Amino acid sequence: MRQCILFIGITLLAISCQAPQKTENQAELFARIDTEIKQNSQAYETLKEASETIGHRLTGSENGSKAEEYTFNKFKEYGFEDVAYQTFEVEAWARDQVSLKINENPVKVVTLGHSPVQAEITGDIVDMGNGLEADYLAQPGAVKDKISLVYIGLLDGSEEGLSNLHRSEKTALAIKYGAKGIIIINQVPNGVLLTGTASVTGELIPIPAVCIGKEDGMALKGNLKTDKATAYIEMTNTSDLIKARNVVATLKGSEIPEEEIVIGGHLDSWDLATGAIDNGIGSFAILDIARAFKANGLQPKRTIKFVMFMGEEQGLLGSRYMVDEAVNAGKIDQIKYMMNLDMSGNPIGMNAGGQLEDENFFKTLGAAIQKQDTIYQNNFSNRSGLHSDHQPFMLEGVPILSVQSNLDRSIYGCYHSDCDDFDLVNKEHITNTARFGTMMLYGLANAKKLPATKMDSETTKEFMIKNDLKEKLIIGGDWKWGD
Repeated sequence: MRQCILFIGITLLAISCQAPQKTENQAELFARIDTEIKQNSQAYETLKEASETIGHRLTGSENGSKAEEYTFNKFKEYGFEDVAYQTFEVEAWARDQVSLKINENPVKVVTLGHSPVQAEITGDIVDMGNGLEADYLAQPGAVKDKISLVYIGLLDGSEEGLSNLHRSEKTALAIKYGAKGIIIINQVPNGVLLTGTASVTGELIPIPAVCIGKEDGMALKGNLKTDKATAYIEMTNTSDLIKARNVVATLKGSEIPEEEIVIGGHLDSWDLATGAIDNGIGSFAILDIARAFKANGLQPKRTIKFVMFMGEEQGLLGSRYMVDEAVNAGKIDQIKYMMNLDMSGNPIGMNAGGQLEDENFFKTLGAAIQKQDTIYQNNFSNRSGLHSDHQPFMLEGVPILSVQSNLDRSIYGCYHSDCDDFDLVNKEHITNTARFGTMMLYGLANAKKLPATKMDSETTKEFMIKNDLKEKLIIGGDWKWGD
């Protein structure tokens, strides 16, 4: 009898051990992810620590190297075994001294990136309005051997529907039309000065490029209506061949590991401040999304590469290198999507760039996220721009994904300026990026079928034209279709 009872007990135990475990549905999984991140997110704290202990993260600088090491070690700390540096060699640029005098009067100024190592020029200033090609065509030869004055945005009263250009593209046009220098007026009030690259290629430009404050610039524009003005610009900078490193943490896919989803944001920043907003809030949110994948045991079907790009500010150097390496190795087709977080925060929707086959995929995924928190509004758009790390991927036809942010507008006034410090960071907003970004990334990497596929060359070309990017790509030397 005792043996019979023992046999029955063992049998019941075996049956119970073999009983199927309840499968977690998407709503339950997202709720678990959401709870964990709200309780344990490290995005705010790690960005604070890096801002206080490292400072700015300029590519090629000692600080930049420290930032690379910091994020490498954090990936390891969070449980990633496959963490690697992707080293690339570039000619890095750093500012030194600059001075500007207009009619012998000193003006507060900052050098724009990739200006010459040494320059000393004197020249008449010519107001070229918005600095678009139409402005130069309207005044043929006006800036030859003179100094072009342009506004960084679009001036009030400009033609409706006019498309603006990046500061580097405006500089390229000034060079094209023979200017010996360029002065760019910032659009932010209270004397804020903006830096950033003035080169479309990441190489040194042949003329000095500087930025002055809005008030000084608008006063100068007013004076030029009736009087001439002469500028004297003197500057020194440094440019050296250095090695920089993308930091890549890989989470291998469970079913189709050969298919890769890249999520990246640039870790580097300019040197006037700590770069907490551009792009600390994006790159350190990615770091926390990676942490959340490990902390929640997330193992999607496809491989995910979490990437801290360097050199974005100096010409998308790290992302260009990664894409070139993939193309040269014949592996670009393995990259199925690129999700980019650049100055991204407090998401209220998604933006999907590429030729979508299933737009409803993102709306359905967004609805599932919205069930966790109605702060997320499930907005959706399909548009594409340039000048961030998604660009090299997009030019190879890789579909891209980003978030629609809902950040405090006041922080954008410190873009590339000396006020871009940690006190601008909102803890709730960066945590929301980690929460919703984790769900977006998992939903994409674990999809039965991806909502878009890699575009061929001709389709990519038409996509660039449709998004009004052809002229900008031609100016930047990235238009590869020849017509």
